[in-house]
Amino acid sequence: MLRSDMTTLTLKTGKEANVGFRHPWIFSGALEDLEAEHGSIVRVADKNGKILATGTFSARSSIAVRCFEFGEATIDRAWLEKKIVEAQERRALMGYGPKTGTTGYRVVFGEADGIPGLVVDRFGETIVFQISTSGMDAMREDVIQALTTTLRPACLIERSDMPVRAEEGLEDVVKIHEGAADDLVPFEEHGVRFLADPIKGQKTGFFLDQKDARNALGRIAKGKTVLNLFSYSGAAGVAMMAAGAKSVHNIDASEEALALCQKHAELHDFSEKKFTTEQTDIFQWLGAGQEKTYDMVVMDPPALIKTMKDAEEGRKAYHFLNRAAMRLVEDGGIFATSSCSHFLSEDDLAFTLRRASVQAGLRLDVLEVVRQSPDHPQSVYFPESLYLKTMIFRVTRMNA
Repeated sequence: MLRSDMTTLTLKTGKEANVGFRHPWIFSGALEDLEAEHGSIVRVADKNGKILATGTFSARSSIAVRCFEFGEATIDRAWLEKKIVEAQERRALMGYGPKTGTTGYRVVFGEADGIPGLVVDRFGETIVFQISTSGMDAMREDVIQALTTTLRPACLIERSDMPVRAEEGLEDVVKIHEGAADDLVPFEEHGVRFLADPIKGQKTGFFLDQKDARNALGRIAKGKTVLNLFSYSGAAGVAMMAAGAKSVHNIDASEEALALCQKHAELHDFSEKKFTTEQTDIFQWLGAGQEKTYDMVVMDPPALIKTMKDAEEGRKAYHFLNRAAMRLVEDGGIFATSSCSHFLSEDDLAFTLRRASVQAGLRLDVLEVVRQSPDHPQSVYFPESLYLKTMIFRVTRMNA
């Protein structure tokens, strides 16, 4: 809430460009002083006293201010409601929403939707939100009321249990704020039925950002035997089976994820012989020198480069995984690989695949490049919002 005693922080001379071009982050090194209450709403001014932005302040992060508006603004419940309604209206233009073929989607994607520190996902009539910053944490009651008023959920769940909260000095919060939650929540994506696990699952209970990749994989999976590595709940496998894949073998290290994979199989009445699971460490499994090949190999590992200091080891891991996995594709088959690491660019991934394919004696011909679905928007003002990329190839064995 905007207060008359709200602190005004001053930018150093020459540090106005990022704010002028509406980048939502102001780093601590760009400010003359850092004398503000952790989690408070602040103004940011230039040397002449002109207010350039209004946002929340963090005394613990290198991102000192996350901008909510550029200029002076009142940040309150009414402001939140307006921003959430605008975000929902954009999703409707994307073709998502109640009574459509896609009832599971991201409603608010933090900075890319102009609400830093807040993520909101919808699974049918269930709304799940995450708060990641101290500034947004201080606005929790306003967030709850705004979501209740604008989205009218039957169930409202908070999953603020991500590692970044500890960096902000915040404890984890997992709580049902409104209604009653089922263990698994059904929803649809491009007309295919799925189940989210909003209480115990990873993130908010489902990886909604891969919906376009799943749709693309389904288009080419008919009649194919598929290996689905890092399958998690088997969502990609479900999309491919629903589209006519001959069989899908799902591999993941998580027992809980594979249990949800089995629930998906029951939901769609997939044959136990055609939709199978295996719990194992995929690095070790691939390192053991697998010989069985598949018409189609799909791989979506977790983020292996979470910070720049992880870059070298992460690139080595991506190289190992991709080289080993693409070797399991039949000549003329399909290889699809993803990276959700922001610090591994699309060009970096392509370079990794180029090296891996040459070493494996394969040629990769691009069929399609798919990025995060549009409900996880790529903001032109916030390049960091682009993180997910999936490349789909036809594989030719050079010595075949």
